Amino acid sequence: MHGIRTVLVATGLAIVARGAWAQGTPWRQHDPARPRPASVAPGATLGSAPADAVVLFDGSSLGAWRATRDGGPARWVMRDGFMEAAPGTGAIQTADSLGDMQLHIEWAAPTPTAGRGQGRGNSGVIIMGKYEVQILDSYDNTTYADGQAAALYGQYPPLVNASRAPGEWQSYDIIFRGPRWTANGALARPTAVTVFHNGVLVQDHASLWGGTDWLRPAPYVAHPTRLPLVLQDHSNPVKFRNIWARPLPEQSATPTRPGEAVNAKALTAAQLDAFVGSYRADNGEICRVVRTSRGLGLSIFARKDTMPLVTTADGQFTFRHTGGSVRFVGGGATALQLEVAIAEVERRYVRVR
Repeated sequence: MHGIRTVLVATGLAIVARGAWAQGTPWRQHDPARPRPASVAPGATLGSAPADAVVLFDGSSLGAWRATRDGGPARWVMRDGFMEAAPGTGAIQTADSLGDMQLHIEWAAPTPTAGRGQGRGNSGVIIMGKYEVQILDSYDNTTYADGQAAALYGQYPPLVNASRAPGEWQSYDIIFRGPRWTANGALARPTAVTVFHNGVLVQDHASLWGGTDWLRPAPYVAHPTRLPLVLQDHSNPVKFRNIWARPLPEQSATPTRPGEAVNAKALTAAQLDAFVGSYRADNGEICRVVRTSRGLGLSIFARKDTMPLVTTADGQFTFRHTGGSVRFVGGGATALQLEVAIAEVERRYVRVR
């Protein structure tokens, strides 16, 4: 229907939005009763936290962070709106645990540059303390592919190298879906990670085969669905700023096809035949109600196919695949009123035969 709400006015057929929501029930297309997403105010500027985000670092305090080694205060340096890894102080982690999320983080490799390969601007965003998105100065710096910036460390190299020069601020936008386990501790769903590096897609829903580790694979071991986020101290003074996370709801199963209404009441052939005919709008467009092997169909908007109709419990009609309800009124079908409640466009169709 391409977002059209059409009204065909007079005594005859009226199609009105109707429907009831049930968890897990596939929706028919364009159902106006389908729950709408909540509104979220985006950040005031590109990269700033939206209204529903948990701000983990805004340049004013390290209060949301703890030292990983002993749980004490984070010992990194904070100045000028950023924090900087203090070599030798150890990794830091969030005081609160996080699960599935959208994570935004900005970082900058140190200048002047020092070292090469893995020894240059090395740190890491280690989600749940187990799944690392590598931070490295990969600008004109050669290292192994699954260890460069934006790699899922030891598993997936980035699709491209989108690194900026050292000293320039870079961003990661990460979509993280953690693993799930069955009741007996078996893996039910692996970790999946999507990463944009400086706005460039570099990991596309990559499915991890376990935790990320150095020199060895790390098979899955069942763990909670929420754990702290860790920033690595790798003896390089990498800077961080503007860190926030949006918790993501559990993903629901997506129907393989739209929901489908079924006939709730049988009508006789004579009752169905009473509504068959052609109807013309003021602009000359023709709407046809036709008989099909399963009942009635509606052909409209110059579509070559026929939209099947089914009867509802109260003897009215509804589209089989599209949200809305259909109501015949009056003693005959001298005209019809059609409504698909998306946008509002009104037309009158008068029966011509």
